[in-house]
Amino acid sequence: MEEQAVQTKKNPVLGLISGLLAKYKAEKPPKEPKRSRKEERERFKKRLATLTPAEQKYLKRKQFIDAVWPVCRALLVFGLCFVIIYPLLYMITAAFRTRSDMNDPTIIWLTRHFTTSNIKDAIKTMDFWHTLGNTLFINIGCSLVQVLTCALTGYGFGRFKFKGKNILFGVVILMILMPAQIILIPQYMFFRYFNPLWIYHAVTGNYINLIDTAFTMYMPALTANGIRAGLFIFLFRQSFMSLPKELEDAAYLDGCSPMRTFVSVMVPNAGSTFLTVFLLSVVWYWNDYYVSTSFFTNNSTIALQLKNLDASLTRIIFNNGNVKVNARELIVWMEAGCLLSITPILLMYIFLQKYFTEGIARSGLTGM
Repeated sequence: MEEQAVQTKKNPVLGLISGLLAKYKAEKPPKEPKRSRKEERERFKKRLATLTPAEQKYLKRKQFIDAVWPVCRALLVFGLCFVIIYPLLYMITAAFRTRSDMNDPTIIWLTRHFTTSNIKDAIKTMDFWHTLGNTLFINIGCSLVQVLTCALTGYGFGRFKFKGKNILFGVVILMILMPAQIILIPQYMFFRYFNPLWIYHAVTGNYINLIDTAFTMYMPALTANGIRAGLFIFLFRQSFMSLPKELEDAAYLDGCSPMRTFVSVMVPNAGSTFLTVFLLSVVWYWNDYYVSTSFFTNNSTIALQLKNLDASLTRIIFNNGNVKVNARELIVWMEAGCLLSITPILLMYIFLQKYFTEGIARSGLTGM
């Protein structure tokens, strides 16, 4: 108290503010004690007595809706969660069952004979570790390149004015709407008969065959034309447009070039969007097998191995490509392969979930 009095004498303004704060705290009304259910009912009856019949009906109806809606909402959320999580739960339980348990109708969720042999067989059949390394090389590399090129493209659409901007952005929208099958044949011919600068064939008389190489995945990503690139450009455009214009003006006043402004000012403020786009790109490259099967015949990825798992099982596990295996017994290896394929993506999402949802909220898709 003595120190406060000394500070008040030295600084009267500080003393006035402290006095006002103390007065506000002193005048703050005390919290009402929590009422019991009986008291709440009595209070509600007294309130009804003062209202008209129409107001009484409305208040009773509102009270009923307020009581029933949380229960209906909980049931709805539980039903949706069950529909979404059911396949995942079944996959986990089936991956650790024996073949005999799959033919036992009394076993629904919990297996009687727990085994990890299905996981080991799936790892052997898919050549999992080599395939995982090859998938990561294509997946992570293409995702990083695509994030960079789509960010630059989105920054240009979001912050600069130039002739033909609306037309080019319409092309970006077409990239979102147009399925990959439409441009697949031209892309294949481009990579099969690759002619750099249109003079390589004139000089050498040959073409460069890029089929079965990682260039077929890296080159579209490098030109902001990879898998779902149109959506990523749109996300970056929305994110950069939501940032204050004053940030750029201050950077330009400090002598920054547009590229320096992008790297030093815009990128740090759009970090969550970068992470969101990276995660989405990783997931789509990870799950892609249509584009991969079009350009790869010898190169193996997780999606390709999983697509051909049933044929590989009969050839590697049973040493006979013509053997017929019961479909119910084959499920245990198929579910084990699916579990192996989604585990890296699930782990990545679990650790980065907070930043992923934050990036979705700031990207402009939710109206924030």
